[in-house]
Amino acid sequence: MKKCSILFFLSFFCFPIFAQLIDLSKSTLLVSNSIKLQQRATYVRVLQEEIRLRTSLNLPISAGKSPHIALALSSDQAVDGYPLPALPVNSPARKKEGFAMVQSGEVLWLIGADERGVLFAIGAFLRQANLTKLKIQFDKKDEIQSAPAYALRGHQLGYRNTANSWDAWDFTQYERYIRELALFGTNAIENIPFQDGAPGPHMKIPRDEMNLKMSEICRDYGLEYWVWTPGDVDLSDPVKFKEEVRQHAEFYKKCPQLDGVFFPGGDPGSNHPKDVMPFLKAIAAELKISHPKAGIWISLQGFSDADVNYFYAYLTKNRPDWLTGVVSGPSSPDMANTRFRLPKQYKHRHYPDLTHTVRCQYPTENWDQAFALTEGREVSNPQPYYYAKVHNRYAELTDGFLAYSDGVHDDVNKVVWSQMAWDPTKDVREVMVEYARFFFGSGVAEAAADGVLALERNWVGPVEENGGIETTFAFWQNLEMKNRDLAANWRWQQIVMRAYYDTYVKRRKAYEQLLEKQANVILANAKELGAEKAIELALAKVNEADQKRLHPELRQKIVDYCAALFKSIGMQTSVPLYQASGAERGAILDFIDYPLNNRWWLADEFEKIKKMPSEEQKLARIHVLATWENPGPGSYYDNISDLSKGPRVKTRTEDATDVLWENNGMSRKRLSTQLYQNFPKLDYADLDPNGQYLIRISGYGDALLRVDGERIEPTAYPKGFEEFKEFPLSPKYVSDGKLSISFDEPEESHLNWRQHSKVFDIWVLKIN
Repeated sequence: MKKCSILFFLSFFCFPIFAQLIDLSKSTLLVSNSIKLQQRATYVRVLQEEIRLRTSLNLPISAGKSPHIALALSSDQAVDGYPLPALPVNSPARKKEGFAMVQSGEVLWLIGADERGVLFAIGAFLRQANLTKLKIQFDKKDEIQSAPAYALRGHQLGYRNTANSWDAWDFTQYERYIRELALFGTNAIENIPFQDGAPGPHMKIPRDEMNLKMSEICRDYGLEYWVWTPGDVDLSDPVKFKEEVRQHAEFYKKCPQLDGVFFPGGDPGSNHPKDVMPFLKAIAAELKISHPKAGIWISLQGFSDADVNYFYAYLTKNRPDWLTGVVSGPSSPDMANTRFRLPKQYKHRHYPDLTHTVRCQYPTENWDQAFALTEGREVSNPQPYYYAKVHNRYAELTDGFLAYSDGVHDDVNKVVWSQMAWDPTKDVREVMVEYARFFFGSGVAEAAADGVLALERNWVGPVEENGGIETTFAFWQNLEMKNRDLAANWRWQQIVMRAYYDTYVKRRKAYEQLLEKQANVILANAKELGAEKAIELALAKVNEADQKRLHPELRQKIVDYCAALFKSIGMQTSVPLYQASGAERGAILDFIDYPLNNRWWLADEFEKIKKMPSEEQKLARIHVLATWENPGPGSYYDNISDLSKGPRVKTRTEDATDVLWENNGMSRKRLSTQLYQNFPKLDYADLDPNGQYLIRISGYGDALLRVDGERIEPTAYPKGFEEFKEFPLSPKYVSDGKLSISFDEPEESHLNWRQHSKVFDIWVLKIN
């Protein structure tokens, strides 16, 4: 009985670990002639090159010796005399773009329902196999039959100056990146052939040449090639209309392959749909001449409600058969409403922004302002769980996606989105393990995957309260030290750089905030010191952040990684150093020293104070500055959008954005003034039932205040930045020791969102 138990243990627990491994290190390739010649040549090259890159092994095409790795279509009966394994009639490998990865005898079969299916099978093999020096191993437990859940899975890689990296690429780099996306399930690439003006300083290839080369690459890989073509000319002008149609027609004729033309509504552009729809009809006619299966798509981005209604009325009246579908992107109408209003004959595509962290379609949730002000809109931003959640929230309303991007800093997010569109139920950590195995190697796959997930947690909530940032940093420092062979890998470079940047910001914020607290103590003694002396000492204290920099070794590592990224992938992390096209376009190095206390603001305020006519006025204003966040016993202060300084705030901003993008991001406003909510809600307890209170508000525009549900009137109501609105409270509101604050929404639909009313700081001040 004991012997049987031991045998059972070995077979149940050991067999999956050891006996299932198949050694393919001496294998050759079998390739079905049923695969179209152009794709067949590309896929064989891809498989050979990727295996050689990881193992130094060269796999020839040969039916002689075994074992084999075989590329086939599910419609094949056999390849070079080797019969295909039987697949069920309803196998995913028989569905469009589906595949099977199955071991049978001495053959590992990579079987596609069509050419793309073969490519995706190759991708699954490369992501799952153990590929190390002179070794190819496949575990039979990784056999799979799979087909995509969503038909369109694409990414925009526009070759233009505003991109923060790929404007520096050559043909080889573009092909490799398109290949790598395809190996994770991407089936479409979108380019930007017209918009963007003059070529940038990094472009090695003329734009016209790269536009056509991208089309050729997609053709060779069997992928769809799309173009994003905004109408930023006046289409009501017949001459410009005609010239725009001509430009489109000429481009269409030159493209080896073209599958979709996307017109992004009013982003950019300001054309009314009454002019847009005839234009799209005209270019659709030209498109059908050279690419009869290609489709015309439109988004309603930037359209007013009246414009949107006009568009749907046009569809109802005309039912244009030249229109393929509607795209939902940033500033588009609600996705559910779009799908509901859109006639069923038209498809619906998501245009998600995976590339930006703030001032965008899907801002990073609960992001600390310190990160928003330094790392900015286009930093390395792997957020696997967040983007998987966003994808799965909206996917059922669509026929797939083609995502917006302006660089490789969002590389992880692209892969996650493609994999979720293939299988929305796939475990996110599994996606990251495959990502790390493919790009960093089997030996570090598990650790690197967990390290990326830890980086995502770095960005959740106040940095002061996030001890995980230091733990993640130590983890990545250890990986960095142990994997020096990955030092030139650009994906590795930007992930490790993020660990350094996050940690530097966390430590610097704590240091600079402490300096400001010490400066406020100095200001609190201004009456004894005198206004001028207090100002001098306080300013010197906060400016120690510039004079005595914290952790210069961390800062230097960030600088070094940015230099390495420019060399390895053309990533432009600085306007002056690397000619980034703008401060918002990934220029994280230019903001590495941006103040994380209010020293710039204080310096400006001190200059104003110095010009005041009397010492009494100077001291009064100094008192306001010194007690801004600490109004005294019995009083309360809340920074509306700082999680660590707004404990009574019940609503949260979706976006850790600054109010105004001013002076190329180098705003000198108070930090609390650079964040806002439009209509916050706050709850207070432990008030003195017999006390008298005043509500003070720092904001912009209107503040239609309600207290315990009742509108109350102000005694002071200026509307500018950092001008205080004041609302005395009737004793009835605090008689129970509690208080609830909310705001009505003013009518501001005629204003740009940047001009809408905002709330920055709220005080409940006990006046006796």
